[in-house]
Formats: sequence, structure tokens, C-alpha cells
Amino acid sequence: MWNQMLPGIRMTLLFTVLTGLIYPGIVTGLCQILFPAQANGSLITRNGQVIGSALIGQNFSRREYFQPRPSAAGSDGYDATASGGSNLGPTSQKLVHRAKSTVLELRAENPAHTGTLPADLATASGSGLDPHLSPASAKLQVSRVAGARSAQPADIERLLGQFIEGRDLGFLGEPRVNVLKLNIALDEKFPLRY
Repeated sequence: MWNQMLPGIRMTLLFTVLTGLIYPGIVTGLCQILFPAQANGSLITRNGQVIGSALIGQNFSRREYFQPRPSAAGSDGYDATASGGSNLGPTSQKLVHRAKSTVLELRAENPAHTGTLPADLATASGSGLDPHLSPASAKLQVSRVAGARSAQPADIERLLGQFIEGRDLGFLGEPRVNVLKLNIALDEKFPLRY
């Protein structure tokens, strides 16, 4: 009996060490050497303090900031420990109600915009933590942000243009704007005057 079990035990131990320790250790070491910022969570620091990650959406609700997509992660949204979508289907009345109330809020906050609203401003992403907006969603908010910061809309739009990221590899995904990075640049170039 041991003659049959011993090879299985040896193989289990070998592959546990190989795939559970050695391989992850090598990959982690290489990532730390070649891509240290990404390997450590793409953290963004300001004045020596971590203020967020370029990969995780945050809630910006004040008028002087570009606001991200709605979040269904956690009870109040943007909870990184509760990442996930709402799992509400297209026929769900709760989803319809939430989208309608979001649209009404957006129209009230951005009265200068009279056209249709981009879908990403009215719906949450699959993770609930999408750090990006479509360029159209960001442009919709330019007038509000400029007014709140006593800046010219053209200046805010120029700054926004610097933060539009293209498609990955030129063909994957859609153009997008990282909301956290854009809002940090807003604070630097158009500081608030209280």
C-alpha cells in the first residue's frame, strides 16, 4: 500500500513547493524589480501620503470635482472590500429607479448639459469600483467644475484632454479618463479659494 501512496505524496509535496512557493516567489520578485508601482497596487501619493490607487474608484461628490461612475460596491458604494456589481437585471424595477434618480441628480448638478447622458454616468460598473469615465462623461461635467473653481471651461477642458487615455495597444477597450488623477491635477492647477 505504501508503495502506491508514496509517489502520490511525493508529487503532491513537490508541486506544492513548486507552484505554491517557488513560482509565486519568482513572479513576485520579478514584478517588484520590473514593475514596482504596479506590483504594489498603483498607489498615488500626495505630500508623502497615499491618497488612493489608480485602479480603484473613489467617491467625489463635491461640485468642484469630476464625479465618477455610480458604485454598487457596499452599502454606500466605493467599498473596496465589497467589490461587485448590483446583480440587478435589466427588468429590475430597483435598477430602473436607481438609474432614474441618478439621471435626475446629474441633470440638477449639470444644468448646462441638455443632451443625452452617457450610460456610464447612470450605471455602475461590474466591480462597482471602476476608476475611469468615458471622455463624454467627463466633458459633460466641465461647466460645473469650472464654475465651482472660478475657472474658464476651456481651461478645464484642456486639462481634461491631457488625461484622456487611448485604447490599450491601440485597439483594446475604449478611451477613458482616470477620475482620481484628473481631480489631483485640478487641485494642482486650479486650487480652490476659500
